[in-house]
Amino acid sequence: MAAGDMASTRLGAGRQHLRPLKRRGLVLLRLTAIVFAVLLFCEFLIYYLVIFRCSWPAVKTPADAGGLGTPEPVLRAMFLADTHLLGAVRGHWLDKLRREWQMERAFQTALWLLQPEVVFILGDIFDEGKWSSSQAWADDVGRFWKIFRHPPHVQLRAVAGNHDIGFHYQMNTYKIKRFEKVFSPERLFSWKGINFVMVNSVALEGDGCDICSGAEAELLEISHRLNCSREEHRPQECGDGQRLPASAPILLQHFPLYRRNDANCSGEDAAPPDEKYTPFKERYDALSQEASRKLLWWLRPRLVLSGHTHSACEVLHGAGVLEVSVPSFSWRNRNNPSFIMGSVTPTEYALAKCYLPCEDTVLTTYCTAAGGLMLLTLVHAGLVASPFHFGWNMLRKFKTT
Repeated sequence: MAAGDMASTRLGAGRQHLRPLKRRGLVLLRLTAIVFAVLLFCEFLIYYLVIFRCSWPAVKTPADAGGLGTPEPVLRAMFLADTHLLGAVRGHWLDKLRREWQMERAFQTALWLLQPEVVFILGDIFDEGKWSSSQAWADDVGRFWKIFRHPPHVQLRAVAGNHDIGFHYQMNTYKIKRFEKVFSPERLFSWKGINFVMVNSVALEGDGCDICSGAEAELLEISHRLNCSREEHRPQECGDGQRLPASAPILLQHFPLYRRNDANCSGEDAAPPDEKYTPFKERYDALSQEASRKLLWWLRPRLVLSGHTHSACEVLHGAGVLEVSVPSFSWRNRNNPSFIMGSVTPTEYALAKCYLPCEDTVLTTYCTAAGGLMLLTLVHAGLVASPFHFGWNMLRKFKTT
């Protein structure tokens, strides 16, 4: 054989050897691209696609009704509850990573798309605040501010829940002060002519303990100030202190006001049917009847928002005061978390619910993608016939017959 023919033969063999390697490289590149695309969708894009559908509800103002004068300012407030950041004792690292990433992406996406002015978290921010050590608490707080970081022009306020400071028999002054050092201790927050009263509902046990007595005295002082703000001619007993806006307050707390159960709650994020008729235990599942009556009488709120149950509910109290129970913000507590968007003026409010991505949607996407990748790998390895070739061959056989 001539030298030229031998060289051509070796070159052809080398090219044939390179072709499988090139095909493997292309297949690996395709698989990598699919994995990257699925991760990008499930961990980033899905939050934008879902939350983009949410919008601030329209609220009526005097100008809308044909009134004269300056339009009332509208405050855009975001209400969420029961984030339950896992701690050092019960928090598995994978569970922490998954749930906290979900909440971080949901919160940061909502901030960017919706631009709220203030965010209220209605308790149970942490899962183990009731027993965590000083070091564990500091670690949890650091993770909280990473997840719920926000620009300076957005205010973030929070009320304490039973997992933050413990139930009545577990709470103490140290745990309350520790919580208030991270979040403002003020109970009355006014902005744009709107009053928000933030209640430590865990302390409304009604047994006369020092913490409970102090909490009630603080609420009575707020009630006095609110009543003075409603008087056109300021009575002498109101003093010369700073006057509050003459606006009925919005009550924010962790425990819901007393109700028997969730039997009358409806919607896709209400309590499951097997839990709806379970009686609520006073001072554990909800405030006592006595504490609920006191709050409604002392503060005369126009709206109440609460958490604790992890499920949605709307209840009318007394003379038509609406209470909205806000579902949990975390996948750890429900498959379809959400938060409440409120457009609020000194005299009116409008609420809308914004759902977050469902956890089972993300898991189904991952499982479908994993199955597709496995099938592609088997097809490339020749262990399974390509479904496209199989379908084409079946079509050809059908035509020939």
